[in-house]
Amino acid sequence: MKRLIHILLITFTSLVAMAQDVPQTNLPRIKLQAGMYQIDAQVAQTPEQRSIGLMYRAEMPTHEGMLFVFEQPSAQCFWMKNTLLPLTAAFVADDGTIVNLADMKPQTTDAHCSTKPVRFVLEMHQGWFAKKGFKAGTRLGGAPFKP
Repeated sequence: MKRLIHILLITFTSLVAMAQDVPQTNLPRIKLQAGMYQIDAQVAQTPEQRSIGLMYRAEMPTHEGMLFVFEQPSAQCFWMKNTLLPLTAAFVADDGTIVNLADMKPQTTDAHCSTKPVRFVLEMHQGWFAKKGFKAGTRLGGAPFKP
């Protein structure tokens, strides 16, 4: 009986460890606006969801991204460990204004931080904001942002 319990425990632990290397693709989604463009963003709002973010994702449609939501404004820093796609992080104020942008290289541990306290960070494919002409000061629209 002890052996069976031991085998089940090892199997369970292995499954949990394997599940951690899988991209999270079933998070809630929200529509955001950036000028005339619509963004389909997954919402990462718990500490676990935020820590996994877009890790292990091999592909993502061009118009999709991930919105990280924090409880209160503070300096936010991101890195790209286990993240396969090159991304740009938009650090966003409560009213939807982009505070600053940071291009991030895949699978690095370089810190990319907001220049001011923010509650939101929107990650998109690297270059998406630049191609659309969006920069610091551009305002995003959508339900999370106060008017």
